[in-house]
Amino acid sequence: MKVFRGFNHPDRATQCALTIGNFDGVHRGHQAMLALLKNEAAHRGVPSCVMTFEPHPRDFFAKLHNKPELAPARIATLRDKLLELESCGIDQVVVLPFDERLASQTPEDFIQQVLVKGLGVKYLLVGDDFRFGAKRAGDYAMLDAAGQQQGFDVARMNSYEVHGLRVSSSAVRDALGRGDMEAVARLLGRPYSVSGHVVHGRKLGRGLGASKEGAEDGFRTLNLRFSHWKPAASGIFNVEVHGLTPKPVPGVANLGIRPSLDPNDVNGGRVLLETHCLDWPTSLEAEGGYGKIIRVDLLHKLHDELKYDSLEALTVGIAKDCDDARAFFASRHGQTHRQTSRDRI
Repeated sequence: MKVFRGFNHPDRATQCALTIGNFDGVHRGHQAMLALLKNEAAHRGVPSCVMTFEPHPRDFFAKLHNKPELAPARIATLRDKLLELESCGIDQVVVLPFDERLASQTPEDFIQQVLVKGLGVKYLLVGDDFRFGAKRAGDYAMLDAAGQQQGFDVARMNSYEVHGLRVSSSAVRDALGRGDMEAVARLLGRPYSVSGHVVHGRKLGRGLGASKEGAEDGFRTLNLRFSHWKPAASGIFNVEVHGLTPKPVPGVANLGIRPSLDPNDVNGGRVLLETHCLDWPTSLEAEGGYGKIIRVDLLHKLHDELKYDSLEALTVGIAKDCDDARAFFASRHGQTHRQTSRDRI
């Protein structure tokens, strides 16, 4: 999959079948839309293309009006969005910077300058509530009329439902906010995950719960930065780590904002996913995780973030979380074993 920042690139296809949206989370509704887009692209002999925006338009307007509460909680980073779009088989993605120029562009100019001249759209698929252009003045009827004049087809896809529930990014955010990871997985069609390069931290965890003083074999963590300041999920989770060994590694993780009290902490004030593997892979040794690209699946929420009065209390709290995580995975393994046994009967 090719990714372009803007659409003025010489190696971008001159024509395409396009859909437009934020695609935060790439949930099952998005997946159904992308499957239809791919089919229509194949019929026309053009590549499938997704246009998305960074920052999220609501982020832009929240900052413009100095009202951070208007910004949506972010389900996924841009990196994870692109990975999911690639896994859906999309040929190319155009990431447009949502700025003052784009926000003030009339619907007519957007159609002519972006869709027709910029991307050479031959087929356009939008959601049933799609609006575009300055003051959201553009709608499906305007696109349909423009398509008939300019020579491209326009289609609209209705809502996608699972068990009577409309699948949307808002529904995913609500489930993440409740910590209902099972509901999140049903909406996404996969476990909720965060991926990225493992970065250095303060390395305090390795000294907590160590086997002996100075051993640094305590609660070592793999740290991933969540690039948005307002993640839809937060708290302590049972997780599986992919990318360290051939099999996923069970662990427990904290997703939240690292306090910025330490001036030497490069992650201070950042949203960080700190993952402790219940059994540290021996092949990594102490420093082997740094720089690796991993994916952490958040399977079950244990509890919200807690404040501890001392390092001793923090150590006890982490140890309990690890015990609870081990019990979770043991129960999960038992359920899988019983299901396998029933299947054999």
